[in-house]
Amino acid sequence: MHDAPTETRRAAAAGHREESTAGSPARRCFLVGGAGALAALPLLATGRAAAQPCGLADPAEPPTPTPTPGQGMPTPEEVLRCLAEGNERWVAGELLHPNQSVARRLAVAAGQDPLATVFSCIDSRVPPEIVFDRGVGDLFVVRTAAQTNDDLIQGAVEYGAQESVTPLVVVMGHQRCGAVVFAVDALNNGTEVPAHLVAVVEALKPAYLAAEPLPGDQVDNTVRAQIRLTVDQLREDPLLLPLIGDHLVEVVGAYYSLDSGCVEFMRP
Repeated sequence: MHDAPTETRRAAAAGHREESTAGSPARRCFLVGGAGALAALPLLATGRAAAQPCGLADPAEPPTPTPTPGQGMPTPEEVLRCLAEGNERWVAGELLHPNQSVARRLAVAAGQDPLATVFSCIDSRVPPEIVFDRGVGDLFVVRTAAQTNDDLIQGAVEYGAQESVTPLVVVMGHQRCGAVVFAVDALNNGTEVPAHLVAVVEALKPAYLAAEPLPGDQVDNTVRAQIRLTVDQLREDPLLLPLIGDHLVEVVGAYYSLDSGCVEFMRP
């Protein structure tokens, strides 16, 4: 059964959503390439005065980019701006910690209306809610070793985008991913892999093969190949495909730097 916020979101999604016209200075941290549906989107500089639609407001929290009830469903572009701005606050050490109060907990207890689904690695240094400076009820988060995908994980991502119509799905890999280091070493050396780690290595093999002929750091190339392949898988998902075609949902890749804390969004 759909909760009330989800039904409101679905009703908004059924009509034509208005594009955001707000703007702010160009950002430098978030390097973006490609020519997908979001290619024209400027990534925005963080500012406490910025007012991009960004999720349900929490009256107990300091001002943060959030829409007010009745504004309708945010676009993928608006959600991406929100996450980009939150990440810049994380990089700068100026976190707002939005939607992390008791009031927020109570407000979403009866139903959730998340902004985005983030599919990321299990690495303890890459917590999506902190990386994007979000709070309770803001994100569906799916995490596996090196964001390896299978039917169960695909179903979890489908749930976020289809059931609650989260406008944005982010596949986020990261610098020096331990699972990728392990898989690359095993595949390079023919090392015997114990127990269920075999499944992790096999899941990363297509990315390993895609990255193998590339110049540069083999691990980093494999991380980026895994992001791209997973984005491609999700963009071809039969449940997500019509939502993407109607511009209600977008799937993007993201690469997180452990050193800087900066997220680089990768266009489809």
